[in-house]
Amino acid sequence: MNLFTRAASLRRPAAPTAAQLPHESAAFAPDGMSDPALTMLTGEWMIDSAHSRIGFSVRHALVTTVRGAFTEYQSRLYFDGRDPSRSRAEIVLSTASVDTGVEQRDAHLMGRDFLDAATYPRMRFVSTAVRLVGNDVYRMAGELTIKSITRPVDLELTYIGHVMDPFGYERVGFDGTTTINRSEWGLTYNQRLAEGGAMVSEKVRLQFDIAAIRSVPGG
Repeated sequence: MNLFTRAASLRRPAAPTAAQLPHESAAFAPDGMSDPALTMLTGEWMIDSAHSRIGFSVRHALVTTVRGAFTEYQSRLYFDGRDPSRSRAEIVLSTASVDTGVEQRDAHLMGRDFLDAATYPRMRFVSTAVRLVGNDVYRMAGELTIKSITRPVDLELTYIGHVMDPFGYERVGFDGTTTINRSEWGLTYNQRLAEGGAMVSEKVRLQFDIAAIRSVPGG
């Protein structure tokens, strides 16, 4: 399967009938058998960057939260509506694309104290297993690589729904989140506050707000 970029070709499927379209609340049955409506979603998808966000949040100075996102990335996604365990994902992000809305802070994050974008221009998540854990909820195990350090993470994904947009493109939505300890990936820089706490928390919450469009391999 090709690594889809933002310029990947999209497929305009024939408009399905009302009976064929899965309802947005369609889910897998509790016994693990898939809802027949979701089997039609099986296939390759690309992240629609204009309507998605791959971001993070971290506590700063104990009392505030800094939020940011990575604005440049490549992705390849495969969703198997009949057998979720066969689904897979890979996302490669540009570390130099970090954006928190403050130029000075972004420069610090891209520097050697944190991501060291000049030496490590990419960070990568690749799934290793997917399983259904509840209605519309999946647990995706994977490996996250930052600064050449690869460690396992578990991402919880919630299926939002599926629609056909006015332009004839199939869209599917997922929200995902996980929390990591940044020091385990070599992001150990910190300052201490006079009160004894850390200026930047060790815990970082990663957020994947994904809108994906069905794509054509090799387009």
